[in-house]
Amino acid sequence: MITLRNVTLRRGAKVVLDGVDLTLHAGDKVGLVGRNGTGKSSLLALLRGELHEDAGEVALPRHWRVAHVAQEIPDSEQPATDFVLAGDTRLAEAQAQLAQAEAGGDGEAIALAHTALADAGAHDARARAQSLLLGLGFASAELERPVNHFSGGWRMRMQLARALMCPADLLLLDEPTNHLDLDALVWLEGWLQRFEGTLLVISHDREFLDAVTRITLHLEHGRLQRYGGHYSHFEAQRAQHMQQQQAAWARQQERVARLQRFVERFRAKATKARQAQSRLKALARMERVAPVLADSAVAFEFADPGDMPNPMLTLHDVTVGYRDAANQACPIVEGIRGSVLPGQRIGILGANGQGKSTLVKTLAGMLPPLVGRLHVGRGLRIGYFAQHELDVLRADETPLQHLQRLARDTEAAGALLSGQSTREQDLRTFLGSLQFEGDAALQPVGTMSGGERARLALALLIWQRPHLLLLDEPTNHLDLATREALALALTGFEGTVLLVSHDRALLRSVCDTFWLVGGGRLQPFDGDLDDYQRYLLEQARQRREALASSAAASANPATPSPTPQQRRREQAQRRQHLANQLRPYQREHAALEARLDALSAEQDALLAQLGAASDAATRAEAGRRLKAVQAELAEVEQRWLTVAEAIEALQRQAAADAAALP
Repeated sequence: MITLRNVTLRRGAKVVLDGVDLTLHAGDKVGLVGRNGTGKSSLLALLRGELHEDAGEVALPRHWRVAHVAQEIPDSEQPATDFVLAGDTRLAEAQAQLAQAEAGGDGEAIALAHTALADAGAHDARARAQSLLLGLGFASAELERPVNHFSGGWRMRMQLARALMCPADLLLLDEPTNHLDLDALVWLEGWLQRFEGTLLVISHDREFLDAVTRITLHLEHGRLQRYGGHYSHFEAQRAQHMQQQQAAWARQQERVARLQRFVERFRAKATKARQAQSRLKALARMERVAPVLADSAVAFEFADPGDMPNPMLTLHDVTVGYRDAANQACPIVEGIRGSVLPGQRIGILGANGQGKSTLVKTLAGMLPPLVGRLHVGRGLRIGYFAQHELDVLRADETPLQHLQRLARDTEAAGALLSGQSTREQDLRTFLGSLQFEGDAALQPVGTMSGGERARLALALLIWQRPHLLLLDEPTNHLDLATREALALALTGFEGTVLLVSHDRALLRSVCDTFWLVGGGRLQPFDGDLDDYQRYLLEQARQRREALASSAAASANPATPSPTPQQRRREQAQRRQHLANQLRPYQREHAALEARLDALSAEQDALLAQLGAASDAATRAEAGRRLKAVQAELAEVEQRWLTVAEAIEALQRQAAADAAALP
């Protein structure tokens, strides 16, 4: 159990945690949310022991192993599999124990060390490490490549795999999805759903949080508020709480005003002076309800793009890729034919490394096609958001300088639109509308956070009033509130959108058509995101089976591998058996969820009734019913958890059985 008692944590002059109390139980799956800069990462550092509380007490069980993703990018000649394998601290301890016993020639200690190795799963540790790498998107041929042969993003995936390799009681993940594509993200969700330890994760991905968490902690103004349920449930609860708080504040303000009017009217009257003094004391004793001060997200708004060329882009047998240092062509996606039309909203799917970003750069004119012809419609205005903002921003320039340069270039090209101005005050006003006010408009980009740079890149896009938006991972550094503001703006945008993103909530709200990049080809994907997730899971299953078959053939070449027909038959039998076992639990689970919803709604109604009731009898009756509802709610919640655990146990057992079969 994790316990925080009256904890205060400061970072410089800023109070990150202010008298926080919190209890988390073993096995809890917790999402930590809040605006950027509120101190979420500092809380994780406190639990890791890297920071120490200024007041209060933080208590974790002494025997717990804590795993987290190291933020430094490794630079090592060590093979990828060995690097991940080293994350299994329990196995490393057993191996060190064996080496020490063998050096001392102690037979009993050697036997105990071998037992420890068996308990640590030494027999299949290498296969588990490789399974993690494959799940996170590495190819089979890359499993033994040295770490320093990979790019920074792929090395961060290795750090994530290394953290998952650790047999942890507490797993702390800070934005684990930042370096993942949708393929790896879906796999990670499944892995975390099966994880049996305690999980505390920071993420700005709504669907990821909904999939892996069951408790939400909201950090705001140094206070930590606990909500039961995943992120979407938290959002609904918080909205209701804010409405109730605002109503309570309004009622209290009305009462305060009434008391003050009485005091001002009668304090000088001898016959009423005592009553006036009594009301003054009541005002002084009153515990004030704070008004609701909701964090305001930036409001993005794309102007009407006006007349658009049709088609916008036409591709004639285009091959996209890059040229190496010797100017040799390195094609990635070949034979692209087709057009981009006004009003289309296209999501580009595919694993990292398959060419999504290269395709978008080519469409944006940042890279020339290696082969073929790309025709751009006359007068087309393209807005391009690069995955790495500094590809389009200059670190030494300020937001105002960026916008001034863009305005000058647009004016020089004779392309200024109606309402656009190059006057400094107008440019400052525009930047201020996107939260670059005052000194923020004069801050060098190189000193900005990732979220601020992303916001600036979007601001420059909006000013251009584009016909076509080419967006490559625009939400990587944006918090949830800003992501939702962007999704709302893109939904209302009247031009064309081509979007690369691993944020499924954004893809669902913006895109109605999907392209799939893979195997050197670009083709339409016939389905929605749920279909794509099923496609990814099937691809991952096939890779695991191929790896398992290869390992089995290497270990026992004399044993014939089952035929594909036999394997499909066994899989179908296992699925049917699991479905038969799960069915009664799933029915009860659905009934319990419905009952929980009904009880929660009744509880909220009774709380509102208690707040509004004016007579004692009504309050007493509502209080009695509320107590009964809360008791039943606790009982139903406990049964819901028991049934959910039974379902998870059956699914884990089925997955383990499937992994053990050839």
